[in-house]
Amino acid sequence: MNKKTKIALISVIILFIAGMAFYPYIKTRFSGKEEASPSPPKTESKSTDAFNVNAKVIKAENLDDIFRTTGILIPDEEVDLSFETSGKITNIYFQEGTSVTKGTLLAKVNDAPLQAELEKLTTQIPLAEDRVFRQESLLAKDAVSQEAFESVKTELDKLKADIDLVKARIAQTELRAPFDGIIGLRQVSEGAYASPTTVVSRLTKIVPLKVEFSINERQANEIKAGTPLTFTLVNDLNIYGASVYAVESRLDESTLSLKVRARYPNAGGKLKPGQSATIEIKLQEIKNTIVIPSLSTVAEMGRDIAYIYKDGKAKQVVVKKGMRTASSVQVLDGIQTGDTLLTSGIMQLRDGMPVTINLTND
Repeated sequence: MNKKTKIALISVIILFIAGMAFYPYIKTRFSGKEEASPSPPKTESKSTDAFNVNAKVIKAENLDDIFRTTGILIPDEEVDLSFETSGKITNIYFQEGTSVTKGTLLAKVNDAPLQAELEKLTTQIPLAEDRVFRQESLLAKDAVSQEAFESVKTELDKLKADIDLVKARIAQTELRAPFDGIIGLRQVSEGAYASPTTVVSRLTKIVPLKVEFSINERQANEIKAGTPLTFTLVNDLNIYGASVYAVESRLDESTLSLKVRARYPNAGGKLKPGQSATIEIKLQEIKNTIVIPSLSTVAEMGRDIAYIYKDGKAKQVVVKKGMRTASSVQVLDGIQTGDTLLTSGIMQLRDGMPVTINLTND
């Protein structure tokens, strides 16, 4: 095979290979169909897609203005018990943690010297009374002067006054319950020396109990004596009722709040002082009014606006608000009973925007 023949053969082979490579392109070119690598179908965005939101049908309902705060249960009365005088404790009569009634003798310090003095004075009374009787008889006969009679009578009165003084000092050696309550733990023992600064125990009156809490300036004129309230306790599913009986006379300058106290009967002494309480007070109730969620309105250019559902679109309305609570607001104008209020996506809504709705009861 000569050189020219080899070149011609190589050229034919090259053309054949090139033809095989470009055959699919040429075929689709002339058939008007182009086979391209598969690609995901394009989704055409529609500017008219409706925006999905939650909505509720407006009905007239009652709106309660509830004031909520926390407080603490405190005793009706509480006192640290101590003697009025000094001396050695001779007797302790109470049992720790038990109920005692007003006037019950709880403890006593040594009163032996006072009892001896009382006995001494008491024995002088018959003689002093006899002197007065005799002087009075003589005075009736003009046998003695009025001055002599007054002198012995004064001695009798002085003796009786001394006896009363000793009895008062003896009473100071006795520790008695000043009111009904529960006696606490004993802080001293018999034989200890007590003074007026020595705390023997603590007496607490827990029937009834007091509920103490604070209110701010807004409630200062709304909460007063006689205002009812309810409260709950931690780990207690019961709801308890109490009534306000006293409000502090002036605002605290640092917190601008008022101390308030309510009274709870606490029959049987079930609740204990020191527990924290969650308090609710109904300040006001408006019946049969339009109430919407606070988050379904937005302030825009000095107006309060909301959106209602109308013919498949969001319709913007200007509302006039009334009483507000933590989560709701009263509407005085702009929304009527039967309107369908849009309650979600408020910031994205525009007047006339197509929407679809999910009706809720919230």
